[in-house]
Amino acid sequence: MLTAATIDAALHLAIDEDAPWGDITGDTFVPAGAPATAVLRAREAGVFAGGAVFARTFSLIDLGVQVELAAADGDAFSPGDILATVTGPARAVLRAERIALNFCQRMSGIATRTRAFVDAAASTSAGERVRIADTRKTTPGLRAFDKHAVRCGGGHNHRFGLSDAVMVKDNHLGVLAGQDHDVTAAIRSARARLSHTTTIEVEVDRLEQIAPVLDGGADIIMLDNFSLDDLRSGVELIAGRAVVEASGNVTLDTVADIAATGVDVISSGALTHSVRAIDLGLDLDLKPDIGPESDTDLGSDTALESDTVLDYD
Repeated sequence: MLTAATIDAALHLAIDEDAPWGDITGDTFVPAGAPATAVLRAREAGVFAGGAVFARTFSLIDLGVQVELAAADGDAFSPGDILATVTGPARAVLRAERIALNFCQRMSGIATRTRAFVDAAASTSAGERVRIADTRKTTPGLRAFDKHAVRCGGGHNHRFGLSDAVMVKDNHLGVLAGQDHDVTAAIRSARARLSHTTTIEVEVDRLEQIAPVLDGGADIIMLDNFSLDDLRSGVELIAGRAVVEASGNVTLDTVADIAATGVDVISSGALTHSVRAIDLGLDLDLKPDIGPESDTDLGSDTALESDTVLDYD
């Protein structure tokens, strides 16, 4: 899903946005031949995601920049851990660092939040088999990045887009009702016209909607904004005849209780739509050896800010 072409397309847009005519600060104040070594350092605990994106940012700026990743996507890290080392021309390192951090911080934030949801769901015996899944509530143009980060955190991807699978939501059902169409017949008709490899998911918001959807042969039934008692009743009614997905009002405080009802999948837009970027910093060292005594923190008051995502400087 997160292909090299997808990464390059997004990075080219980001580079054009950030430095359409070059970096006038770096070109003016940094000597052309100055070398630099920098480390990507964690300033808080989290789960790493976006290593390939981080590395590719620097090579798109200058093929002479080398990035050695010390952490793989999906690895947990602690404050102070070095996640990557960057070496190359100082001008190129400085020009790429904000873009590289923006992507990596956001993706790691999504992975970290997803891991928290997965761990919370697994805290109950019934929750060990439940899948935590994302939604289409992603940043426009960055869906592949967001969904890759969810997988890095141990979650699963829902459909990537409208072209992937049939998902009949409440507005679709409203249109059918307004045209006096029977839901069961509509599902059966769709099944006859679709490929045998295409799944059909139907969203319901009341227990009485389950029976006609089951009769139509839906593969997945989403129980949307159900109470815990109604979720348990819905699981009993469906009785293994379809995959049961719970959605709506899913938070870290509620996900364990939802998992305990016996549903198969819990989907939450909160994994991606309002995530906080993880605090990572790119620390520059102009000496041959990297050490805490010689680090110049690019996030300090005396240098470029590197610890806050979307820092317009």
